[in-house]
Amino acid sequence: LGVTLNQFDTIDFTNNDIRKLDGFPFLPKLKTMYLANNHIARIAEGLQQYIPNLDTLMLNNNMLQELIDIDPLATLPKLAHVSFARNPIAMKKDYRLYVIHRLPNLRTLDFNRITQKEREAARKLYKSKSGETVKTQQLKGKNTFVPGAELVKQQQSKPRLTKADADAIKKAISEAKSLEEVERLKAKLQAGQMPGLTNT
Repeated sequence: LGVTLNQFDTIDFTNNDIRKLDGFPFLPKLKTMYLANNHIARIAEGLQQYIPNLDTLMLNNNMLQELIDIDPLATLPKLAHVSFARNPIAMKKDYRLYVIHRLPNLRTLDFNRITQKEREAARKLYKSKSGETVKTQQLKGKNTFVPGAELVKQQQSKPRLTKADADAIKKAISEAKSLEEVERLKAKLQAGQMPGLTNT
């Protein structure tokens, strides 16, 4: 297969059922690959060992989900033209800036020329401290932790007791038949909860 494919500088794998970009033999002549309309969700590491001279990669209409899914392409030294159009990642916040940041040698992305202004914006975003935070969020897909935020959220969500409600709980405490029930009711009173509104 390697000998056969290495006769060509362009290979078209459009409209197949490819799910992962991997498994290449050594193809030093390959410069362009068309892989649109597949189901590619993963890109293998180490592609530079097999397709070191790849210049153009068309991945339109595939299944790349997260921005970090494109990171393995950063090792391809000559990659200049890429399309991820109609992949889920293309809808992500700061998509173009992230791709430009990770693939700095690109000249076009999704058939649009990368401008110097975009390069500067990507550099500014990802080289700053705030950019590192943004990158971390994109990599992990998690919200930033804010100390005390969950406690504030919980406190804000608690139903507020009226004086009548508090008196009712105090009465229930005085009539409680077990120590366990007394402790449970006291806890609810301190938490500002009516019995039965929130699980123990």
